[in-house]
Amino acid sequence: MGELIVSQYINFFKCVTLQKKDMFEIDFREILTVGMVLFAVIDIVGSIPIIVDLRTKHGHIESEKASIVAGIIMIVFLFIGEEFLKIIGIDVHSFAVAGSFVLFFIALEMILGIRIYRDEESSSASIVPIAFPLIAGAGTMTTLLSLRSEFNTINILIAIILNLILVYIVLKLSSRLEKMLGKNGLGVIRKAFGVVLLAIAVKLFAANVKGLFAL
Repeated sequence: MGELIVSQYINFFKCVTLQKKDMFEIDFREILTVGMVLFAVIDIVGSIPIIVDLRTKHGHIESEKASIVAGIIMIVFLFIGEEFLKIIGIDVHSFAVAGSFVLFFIALEMILGIRIYRDEESSSASIVPIAFPLIAGAGTMTTLLSLRSEFNTINILIAIILNLILVYIVLKLSSRLEKMLGKNGLGVIRKAFGVVLLAIAVKLFAANVKGLFAL
């Protein structure tokens, strides 16, 4: 009898340990997937002309401040966004489906070269509109919660950090990159990631739409 109880305790602690391991398990395929999704949504390379224009209008852009503030916004929303949704009575599946529509329209903007969503102009540059909403905007927020329903949090965090490093580099070298890639090069990159983002939006919708009708 005593051996049975001990065995049950051992199995219980094994289950708890495995669950914790899964939560913090680093998966390079997940990091790559999430990283590509965030890269496509943030579209920092496609935003180079906007950044150059803001630099011309407002002078020096603080790349470090913009990257750090955007990172704080993204990470905070990643952890408290779901709880916030619960307070207002929205489940993750509903938010993910709504997010798939946002990604769908962002992808259409990138592929077709049209403008559906328009930001209001601001007098500042480093924080608004670069950190928010250019980097950590509505599309990024929606994407983060949608990704959290499919991927481990640790992998999303690593992908966020990698994207922020890339954002910082692009902000620092925006003028050089614009000259290097040219208008056609930027257009090709934007359209290519638009197609990727469109496919991800369809997959995200298919993965979460069933959850809306679950009893």
